[in-house]
Amino acid sequence: MASLLAFGLLAVAVAVHTLVAAVLARFFRIRLNTRWGWVAYSFMITPLVLVFLTMVSGMVIPPVFTSAPLLLAVMVGVPLALGFTIDVLYVPPPEEYELPESAD
Repeated sequence: MASLLAFGLLAVAVAVHTLVAAVLARFFRIRLNTRWGWVAYSFMITPLVLVFLTMVSGMVIPPVFTSAPLLLAVMVGVPLALGFTIDVLYVPPPEEYELPESAD
């Protein structure tokens, strides 16, 4: 049986993973000037980063899940979906910002 501390740490880890997924999606969205390239990079690279963070956070968080697919669904799938949704729906697109032509 998992403790309350384990569930609290799990909630913090999922929140951090969601933040990382949203920032990576935003980074790819700003840096790649293609129509679908940022989506492809977000769905290829972000899960790898989230799996790495899951392995690192697994050293701190006591085991809560008994199966690996459930662990990956909660620690990678949910934050990826939430982070991507936050970036696409709630943050204005990069095209809406006016930037100066040059810093010179």
